[in-house]
Amino acid sequence: MADINIYVKAEKNIEVKVPEVYVRNIARIYSADAVVTEKVKAIKAYVFDEGEQRRQVISILKIIQLIEEVCPGAVVLSIGAADTLIEWVQVRRNNYSLQILKVVIAGGVSFFGTAFTIMAFHNDVAINNVFSKVYEMIMGQPSHGYTVLEISYSIGLALGIIVFYNHIGGRRITKDPTPIEVSIRNYEDDVNEALIATADREGTTIDVS
Repeated sequence: MADINIYVKAEKNIEVKVPEVYVRNIARIYSADAVVTEKVKAIKAYVFDEGEQRRQVISILKIIQLIEEVCPGAVVLSIGAADTLIEWVQVRRNNYSLQILKVVIAGGVSFFGTAFTIMAFHNDVAINNVFSKVYEMIMGQPSHGYTVLEISYSIGLALGIIVFYNHIGGRRITKDPTPIEVSIRNYEDDVNEALIATADREGTTIDVS
């Protein structure tokens, strides 16, 4: 097996629903020998205990050590992340009422929070006075109530929000990621980097012995 190259592309973070974590969960494996590839994928990398933290960081060096124990003489090449954050997620079933309640609360906070923000902004800039002045300048008489300016602005505001968030209901307008998706990805990357750095600083990273 000395001539076999094993390529390992580890992920930055993964989620598992069972306590047993295998190499196939952590990384993508490739070698010219299909049998070797499957053997490496089946290596057990870590097992969560009930009482420990649900998040652990494992080093790619540990993965390489485990592979070399199973496939002595093989050349292991890492082309992915140096450390992987593993999170054991225990799925709770038959709890739909709580999930619905969470969705309702999140939707309500988002809707009313956004509405309040827009109203507060319009109040700060005195948007009604601006529309009244513009209408009086163009029409030569003061406005009495809502005009085409307010209606057009409201329609344009709704269309602008739809275009900005790139969604109409559950449908995506374009294939580009939305600003929220980009922000979430950046936030996830920052959290993962912070957790990995903390584990390394505290010496809790699962590494070679």
